[in-house]
Amino acid sequence: MCGKMTKQMEEWAGKFGEEYTDRNLMSLDELDQLYTDKFGISRTELNKEFLDDLKINRILEVGCNVGNQLLLLKKMGYPNLWGIELQDYAVEIARKRTSGINIVKSSAFDIPFKDSYFDLVFTSGVLIHISPDDIDNALDEMYRCTKKYIWGFEYYSGGYQMVNYRGSNNLLWKTDFAKLFLDRFPDLKLVREERYPYLEDKTLVDQVFLLKKTEIDRRVP
Repeated sequence: MCGKMTKQMEEWAGKFGEEYTDRNLMSLDELDQLYTDKFGISRTELNKEFLDDLKINRILEVGCNVGNQLLLLKKMGYPNLWGIELQDYAVEIARKRTSGINIVKSSAFDIPFKDSYFDLVFTSGVLIHISPDDIDNALDEMYRCTKKYIWGFEYYSGGYQMVNYRGSNNLLWKTDFAKLFLDRFPDLKLVREERYPYLEDKTLVDQVFLLKKTEIDRRVP
């Protein structure tokens, strides 16, 4: 069950999203090379910098698409992996590609797991596609179902900015997503944040952040 369907979700669940899914199919070597070309660091290296020192077991990716990030985490040795995805086409592909990874059809507004079920919940280029009017719903669900950590990789800006995406408005925004979490949940603390400018255009920046709950099992306000 995907809960509330927004304009953005309808686009990603339809042909527009399927075209993105087709563009997103790549090998893990290609994924690492993509990050190296864009930021000067592979995704594997980035993952190690943020995750190597953590004691984590269950991991959930919100908006996993075809499972690229989950497959990379599996290759790195993380055994208990889940992903949720709202697009039927991507779910079908992800399930075929990912052996031993749990792929569930759902959305960031309706994560079908109990409170504090995961040690870490993360997104990679997903929060940017949620309208500012709806973003709190996604933050609340991610906060609710993690016991320890929230991890994000998203476009960065000091304040909310809408970005025209493939000729369309109201499909992509950038902001300081770490700050959104920290302002909404006082018991979260920032463990680490890095900002990676694009090598070809240093005015574009992605933010990677790791947050930790300091009061375990506190309910969403």
